[in-house]
Amino acid sequence: MKKVLVPTDFSENAYNAIRYAIQLYAGQKTTFYLLHTYTPPIFQVEYLFYSPSQVGLGDPYQVRAIKQLRELQERLLHEFDNPEHTFVTRAVFNTLTDEILSMTLNEGIDLVVMGTKGVTGAKEILFGTNTAQVIGKTTCPVIAVPSGFEFEVPKRILFPTDYEINFDEEQLQQLLNISKNYDSNVDIIHVSAGYDLTNDQGQNKQTLKSVLDKVNHEFHDLPDQGVIEAINLFQTKKKMDLLVMVRNKHTFLERLFVEPVIKKIGININIPFMVLPYTDMK
Repeated sequence: MKKVLVPTDFSENAYNAIRYAIQLYAGQKTTFYLLHTYTPPIFQVEYLFYSPSQVGLGDPYQVRAIKQLRELQERLLHEFDNPEHTFVTRAVFNTLTDEILSMTLNEGIDLVVMGTKGVTGAKEILFGTNTAQVIGKTTCPVIAVPSGFEFEVPKRILFPTDYEINFDEEQLQQLLNISKNYDSNVDIIHVSAGYDLTNDQGQNKQTLKSVLDKVNHEFHDLPDQGVIEAINLFQTKKKMDLLVMVRNKHTFLERLFVEPVIKKIGININIPFMVLPYTDMK
């Protein structure tokens, strides 16, 4: 059974991301964790010195959040009648990033799906602070869904890489799962800097070929240019449905996931963006 964590602030942007997650896993037995975190203003004295419940006041923030989560669950059950899906709601006094990190560990979460904040009048992903922090810190794959994005079957998946890391099947499991489930084609793009691949890069490429052997895939070598420019240009030639990248601290790609860069970067793309964490297996 898949375990998918979907944070919500009860906005339509967050609801849209939840809808995407439900549709993406429509054919798989999945538990969706609907999470809302809250941090009351510091001027609320009862939160500075003791919990409201300790003096019999109850926690109005939690009560309101639980009510909203219940209403959200009812809305989802009304819109999506899928016996393969179950929902668990959770309202927690914590920061979003810390709670996601905790739940990922304690609940064995497979994937986090959350919304992004779109730029008015532009087809760009602009990451808000929460999304950027989650992507930068979590050990779990994250899919960021652009505001207003309507679900489309991910038939083509764009996967940029510099071959600087040694891939293994476990680290690419969520990519493989989606590709197998939808018979997707994975388009691997590599930007050449005018030099041949090093021995390590060549070996990593062969390992990646082996890992992707059971799914449809194509390798593309692109002329020397910026990674973002390559991603944008490639999409003008072939329609992509999902962008997947690995967050690796030793390569250029890591700079995409460090604030404030992630909030400013202009990826001219209006499709979901999956970020896979990387753990050096050596």
